[in-house]
Amino acid sequence: MASALTVLFLGCWLAGHSGVWGGREFLKPTVWVSPSRVVALGGSVTIRCAGRYPGMEFFLRKAGHPNPQVRTVPDGTVAEFPIPRVGREDGGSYTCDYRSITDQSRWSYPSDPVEIIVAEPSYPKPNITLLSPSGGVSPGGAVDVRCRGQHRGVRFVLNKEGRHFPPVDLDGFEAVFSISNVRREDGGSYSCSYYSKSEPFAVSYPSDPVELVVRDSAPGSAPTGAE
Repeated sequence: MASALTVLFLGCWLAGHSGVWGGREFLKPTVWVSPSRVVALGGSVTIRCAGRYPGMEFFLRKAGHPNPQVRTVPDGTVAEFPIPRVGREDGGSYTCDYRSITDQSRWSYPSDPVEIIVAEPSYPKPNITLLSPSGGVSPGGAVDVRCRGQHRGVRFVLNKEGRHFPPVDLDGFEAVFSISNVRREDGGSYSCSYYSKSEPFAVSYPSDPVELVVRDSAPGSAPTGAE
């Protein structure tokens, strides 16, 4: 059986080689790509990483690349990593995490991954439709967003500033993205795109935007404080 001293040295060695001393204690950040994860070669995108607390240093990590990009955000909770002219090498999977500026031993858990797909647009843009009650949806309600393309066997992505939706693989022409327990921040502009499932990728132009309206209250309900 290994001695306590051996276990201690092993733990320190692993911490040093992982690049993180101390504990993972902050909640994982949210990462998203604006305006879309599906981007034309030579276009521009910005990867944003949103934490929960101000005074953090953010690390953007690309799969297969040892050196992360770093942004210090003393005020606010969002770090921006712009890519002004996207090349094929910018495609791939990204995650981010953050640590305290004042105590660099305190780290967050890593974000969920987000993938950037880079290719020349060759598919026509899809149609996007909100399957919601007329006039919008109330907080706590549900809405479906339908994206319909012109090719089978593709992967659909839904784009919304500040949100990350996992892509949907389908054999048919359309995908439906369900948003349950709607919050006020779910309101806003949505678009969608689709692309082939294997390289070399073929991608669509993005759809026209559609606006989701989140109502203040359900129809017929009394406003807060009403008698």
